[in-house]
Amino acid sequence: MQIMREGWVFDQCHEAAQFCRRGFLKNGALTLSAAASLPRELHADDESAVLQVGLVTDLHYADKPPAGTRHYRETPEKLAAAVEQFNRSDLDFVVELGDFIDAADSVKAELAYLTRINRDFAAIHKQRLYVLGNHCVYTLTKEEFLGGVEQENSYHSFDSGGFHFVVLDSCFRHDGEPYGRKNFEWTDPNIPVDELEWLKADLEATSKPTIVFAHQRLDVGSPYGVKNAPAVRAILESANVRAVLQGHSHKNDHNEINGIHYCTLVAMIEGSGVESNGFSTMKCYPDGTIVISGFVKQASYGWGARV
Repeated sequence: MQIMREGWVFDQCHEAAQFCRRGFLKNGALTLSAAASLPRELHADDESAVLQVGLVTDLHYADKPPAGTRHYRETPEKLAAAVEQFNRSDLDFVVELGDFIDAADSVKAELAYLTRINRDFAAIHKQRLYVLGNHCVYTLTKEEFLGGVEQENSYHSFDSGGFHFVVLDSCFRHDGEPYGRKNFEWTDPNIPVDELEWLKADLEATSKPTIVFAHQRLDVGSPYGVKNAPAVRAILESANVRAVLQGHSHKNDHNEINGIHYCTLVAMIEGSGVESNGFSTMKCYPDGTIVISGFVKQASYGWGARV
């Protein structure tokens, strides 16, 4: 375990404890266990949490045969296992961090994928957020995807409890054209000028501790990173942003850059069986502490209050 006590980081080393974070079979039933316990300083009663949030990413649901490590038709079963755990918490909302569905050969087929998996996801909680991933708009347009999940905008913000939350959309080409209808390369994600200006104004208008939800990564370069990530990070660093939660690269990862925690969550799609699942819950506390409890293959993290 690596614990950085300078400042306010308490980060679990996810690679060394990979097997501890997996579910294991006992008497034929899958036991979902969070990662090795967090440092004592970050333990607190659930009742003291301001917010509890359910997190999933990269479900890639599709009604098609497996391809490599991706088992598309198993996503509903994996999501059902996550829901069983979520139901043990008093969640305030749930978030999927992109690539909710996988590519289809036609708009009709892809809308069917979306309808099927959203039926299960929408049943988790009436308050839910969808981050656009590149696969979400490979065949569909953004308007079609958002209409299918009943979300008005691809990027927006809101306050809940004592926190501010931002949802970003990086599904734009370098020329500012939005992704849709196979008009893009997945290695060319960008946040356009209009969205950057909106983000700057939005963050200037709040002093609340802020958590950002994204799909493509803001802490690395190509192929998984947003092309203009340095410009985005500069805006985030000028505000009270505590963490960025993201997906896209399918593996657990964490980087701290200038006091902001960039936490990449593991993909639900990877591997066969619920023992290959990955999802998490996030608890936010009044002092600004954030605790992410990972289940099965998802790592756990805890970040104490900024001092």
